[in-house]
Amino acid sequence: MNQAPISTPASDSKAAKQAPQHAGTHAETHTTAASLSWIEKGNECHALWRSERNAAPPKRVVMADDTLNADSAYRLACEGTGLLWRGDFQNARLLLQAMMRRANAPLKPGKARAKSRAHEAVPVTPQQAFHLHRQAQSQRARTLSMLLIQLNADRSIPLRRAPDLRQACLEAWGPVEGQTHTVTSLRELLGVVGAHEWHKKGIEVEALGGAPNNRIFPSYGVFSPVRGEYVALVANAPLPADFSLAFDIGVGSGVLSAMLSRRGVKRIVATDNDPRALVCARENLDRLGALPKVQLLQTDLFPEGQAPLIVCNPPWVPARANAPIEHAIYDENSQMLRGFLRGVGAHLTPDGQAWLILSDLAEHLGLRTREELLGWITQAGLNVLGRDDIRPTHAKAMDKEDPLHAARSAELTSLWRLGISA
Repeated sequence: MNQAPISTPASDSKAAKQAPQHAGTHAETHTTAASLSWIEKGNECHALWRSERNAAPPKRVVMADDTLNADSAYRLACEGTGLLWRGDFQNARLLLQAMMRRANAPLKPGKARAKSRAHEAVPVTPQQAFHLHRQAQSQRARTLSMLLIQLNADRSIPLRRAPDLRQACLEAWGPVEGQTHTVTSLRELLGVVGAHEWHKKGIEVEALGGAPNNRIFPSYGVFSPVRGEYVALVANAPLPADFSLAFDIGVGSGVLSAMLSRRGVKRIVATDNDPRALVCARENLDRLGALPKVQLLQTDLFPEGQAPLIVCNPPWVPARANAPIEHAIYDENSQMLRGFLRGVGAHLTPDGQAWLILSDLAEHLGLRTREELLGWITQAGLNVLGRDDIRPTHAKAMDKEDPLHAARSAELTSLWRLGISA
């Protein structure tokens, strides 16, 4: 059964379009300030559109409820039609799961054969396989984001059996501003819930030592240290002779600053250009007792001055990110990696070391060569003092069904110890 429309007056909608984005410590800096409009029961309705992916609002919106079957919903979503849900909240979750199964289903035999014949003459290289995989991921995300949920001005959800997600939304999006209703995709809303649960539970990082002082609590929009091998590299690499000061470039959740503190580095200056990461890092470092040693700065790459140890774990895949959270993995044209290498010389003491922690997955995908990486190191006036390697142990590295399994199975994560060339 359809519920009565809950609309924002047109005047409020216009104000929402013109309102500046919040510049605080939450997701406001990453969302689009757009308005979604639709007709419901003969009335023109408006609400603020929220998308962490910076996706544009659907141009066409229809009402959807418990009578809509999964095949129809998936067909409409594939056409780019937004489905604004007016039924039971839990049934919306079940519908999204059914749509996900359709998005993940293999092609029917006839279509599969046609696709196979179309590609017989063109061998698929690892690079082509990667780009096809990313295109499929992007299309899947667009389709599944078409199931929409409206939130009241206080972020309560006016649907039957809807949970109270206001605290999770507060953590992800910051305080409520104004009296404007909001529409977002159910998929994104469930991502907010998942981040809230991870933030409560935390992630155990073995390299930090024994429980309970080895947990990192990631926040929404901040990359979680689920790939613990890079932390293990920092835990085991021999420290330079002078470890009185270290720069942690791209602090993220704060896990590497915490590790450097535990290894005896006396002072750490940690930087990030994402305010949410800085808030997350501060909370984690405080919880782990490392905050007195760490100065957190919002800046792009380097702080002022020089240090005898500089640590950076940049994104490792040179490709375009489809969402802000993916910037921890994808670095288009290797901009951050190259910027880090170019800037090291001006910020490293003459006898210091720069630790570059980097996966070679891009090399196995044909997106970057080892020669290119070594060339950038040389051009930056640096030389390689040593390198430590470790094999990833995350689930995707073991998943033979993953379309990039051949590259992932050969992947190594390395800590490159770099110094200034004589």
